[in-house]
Amino acid sequence: MNIALVILAAGKGTRMQSDMPKVLHQIAGAPMLAHAIRSAEVLNPSRTIVVAGHGFDDVKSSLDTFAPDAEVVLQQEQKGTAHAVDAARDALREFDGDVIVLFGDTPFVRTETLERMVAARQDNAVVVLGFEAADPGKYGRLVMQGDTLEAIVEFADASDEQRAITFCNSGVMLARSDELFSMIEAIEANNAQEEYYLTDIVAIARDRGLSVTAVACDEVETLGINSRIHLAEAEAIFQANARRELMELGVTLQQPDTVMLSHDTVIGRDTVIEPNVYFGPGVTVESGALIRAFSHLEGCHVSRGSVVGPYARLRPGAELAEDVKIGNFVEVKNATLDAGAKVNHLSYIGDAAIGAAANVGAGTITCNYDGVMKHRTTIGANAFIGSNTMLVAPVNIGNGAMTGSGSVITKDVEDDALAIARAPQVSKPGLARKMFDLLKVKKQKASRGGE
Repeated sequence: MNIALVILAAGKGTRMQSDMPKVLHQIAGAPMLAHAIRSAEVLNPSRTIVVAGHGFDDVKSSLDTFAPDAEVVLQQEQKGTAHAVDAARDALREFDGDVIVLFGDTPFVRTETLERMVAARQDNAVVVLGFEAADPGKYGRLVMQGDTLEAIVEFADASDEQRAITFCNSGVMLARSDELFSMIEAIEANNAQEEYYLTDIVAIARDRGLSVTAVACDEVETLGINSRIHLAEAEAIFQANARRELMELGVTLQQPDTVMLSHDTVIGRDTVIEPNVYFGPGVTVESGALIRAFSHLEGCHVSRGSVVGPYARLRPGAELAEDVKIGNFVEVKNATLDAGAKVNHLSYIGDAAIGAAANVGAGTITCNYDGVMKHRTTIGANAFIGSNTMLVAPVNIGNGAMTGSGSVITKDVEDDALAIARAPQVSKPGLARKMFDLLKVKKQKASRGGE
């Protein structure tokens, strides 16, 4: 089946109290609009049309990042949902297939739900997505007669009997493109807001003798985000679902509620995640790794058997091979560490390549930035970097080489060589006692002067 997505994303979102378009506010490191688009990707849509209004340029720029094939059309004025869908008419003028109308601020509609809507479309001209509401409130009610959707009745227009209905309208709809736009032409703005409502299509379809049905989903799938409070609720929902999915796939989360995941986090089975770990976008952790408490990972790859943390930070470009050890208060950025390499504590490894089984001592820093340019450090296999070594890049440490503790290395070190670069120690007998006595006298004078 040929399918196009029309995603409504033109609203300003006044209740968000933000200069940013509502649909660009993030859930798990991705705009809610991205979540809405990705939920339908499994349908393999041939076209994706995003209807934008407020913050048009920002929405378009964002789509270049996560949905570059999407087309963006402008809704100059916001005159209701049908008016918004109609903004996609020209873009779909030559399109022959079905259109699914989604909402950029409703990010949790499941792929399986959309697939059921597509299946229902085989026998119906229009398919509406509904949900059983715990508190129907002022939602529009779906009036069903068996499998047939008789009407969508807005709360203000509903009778007491209709208000007792708990099956409510989500706004998501599926119809054939030519029929959809033909029915939109028949919609009138005969309401207090003088807006064109997509829900009127149901009555128009019924008047034309077309069959209409509704598919039910869980209420949580229809959560619309209109405020920061809703955004926080959505984040909590995403995190709970993502954690549960990881645990079902064989990942151990020792204290699940303290682990924050991104929309694209990938973690292999038998990996153990200790409490208070944060995964930013772009993280892959292979099977059998250990991510210890209070670590922060983003844009990195951790291979099988590696240990990260506690209190470690892996920044974008960090590539850890198998059995690498990254310890407490270590930061790694844009660096590769080959199998068995160790950076166990209090070090910064940036723009570097660390060879297999190399050991980097505490307090080591790759001095990669000269104020204008970044430079690389290479440390060979089986090298030993003494504690508190400053490696002033660009610099290469050979295989099996060693640096003395406290060295400032500014030149390459050949294989198997020992490099020591520090001032010679000088001892002055008795000078410490004299210095302490002098300082005490100065302190006493200062104290009397304060009196």
